[in-house]
Amino acid sequence: MPRGFTAQERDRISRALLAAGRDLFTTQGLRKTALEELVAPAGIVKSTFYQFFDSKEALYLQLMVEEAGEVKTQVIDRALLSTDEVREGLLRFLHATLDVLENNALWRRLVTHPEEMAAVAARLGPEHMAAMGDTNPSTALLDYVRDRQAHGDVVGDDPAVAVGALQAVLLIPLNTQYLAYPGAYRPTFDLVADLVATGLTTRRGDPA
Repeated sequence: MPRGFTAQERDRISRALLAAGRDLFTTQGLRKTALEELVAPAGIVKSTFYQFFDSKEALYLQLMVEEAGEVKTQVIDRALLSTDEVREGLLRFLHATLDVLENNALWRRLVTHPEEMAAVAARLGPEHMAAMGDTNPSTALLDYVRDRQAHGDVVGDDPAVAVGALQAVLLIPLNTQYLAYPGAYRPTFDLVADLVATGLTTRRGDPA
């Protein structure tokens, strides 16, 4: 019979598992992280893990949900939506996202290793993935661009193209080793961010 835990014990173990997962998934990824490594800091055996999470993928998803909510607040609510001026909002979004990529190791891992997201999606049902809900910053960005295109504030009529242009800017900090002058990546990022944000908004109202 599975051991019962008090509410306080369950909270401590859950937090320990999430902390271990954050560290291990960030440094070595989903596939290379063993269950033994996850449970050791929590002081439980492998079989007890399943009283808290259905799988490693479920633990990873929980971390993704938590990260997504925090990142959305930072890059969407406090940056993109912090001004009515669309170009400025796009610039704030790009710089806020750069800050996340530079300072949030787990989110950088998620962005640079999409195969791990695919592995999670393959092992978990749609109801689990739906847990991302309104916390997904990518969905929020797409919705914003679609709305601004409908109002003539963003050029084009395909929001995926505009979002793709913004995402292309964010490839710069992830691929600095390919720049001719890697040490100049930050001013390079600033210049390209300004060019893209301006290009997406300067022809306001013009037909696509």
